[in-house]
Amino acid sequence: MAFHAVRFPLDIALGARGGPERRTDIVTLASGAEERNSRWALSRRRYNAGYGVKSRADMQAVLAFFEERRGRFHGFLWRDGLDFSSGATVPMPTDQAIGTGDGSTTHFQLTKQYGASFDPFLRPITKPVVGSVRVAADGVEATGGWTVNADTGVVEFATAPSAGAVITAGFLFDVPVRFDTDRLDIELTSFDGAEVPSIPLVEILS
Repeated sequence: MAFHAVRFPLDIALGARGGPERRTDIVTLASGAEERNSRWALSRRRYNAGYGVKSRADMQAVLAFFEERRGRFHGFLWRDGLDFSSGATVPMPTDQAIGTGDGSTTHFQLTKQYGASFDPFLRPITKPVVGSVRVAADGVEATGGWTVNADTGVVEFATAPSAGAVITAGFLFDVPVRFDTDRLDIELTSFDGAEVPSIPLVEILS
């Protein structure tokens, strides 16, 4: 298997449905009280691209994409129409805190924070859109002296940021996914129409 750094057709993805999934065990005690246990440290996203297929041309594009990925075998990039940026649509270098300098650390993982007051969730971002990434130290944008790995989302500085410097970043990103089926069930509804009841996709967690 491999990961193909190619994005699922964007116009079809924008009509899809899906979002994050958690895995929680709930045990109801004899008293009626509950014990809850979260089995996953990270959420996992699932999508159904079938809702985005509107025409025969869309279906042909999906068919070609599916065959090239060999069904579930190879992963690819997915643009979540609701959640694809570190902040607003246009990334700013101070959108997300990704670490604090200690004078020796040069590598910082891109992350996005969800929530603030109670128990914020930090999501590792592993597939940034490289040309969109902006980085700052203590609020001052660094226009050079760093690189970002498109396969891991790790920012590497040529020189370690000074101790106490707050490192922030802004970015666009995709979700690494694979097809969650090895079969496409296609129905031709008219001369120029095609319907696929379900094209399930699931996030690849590393």
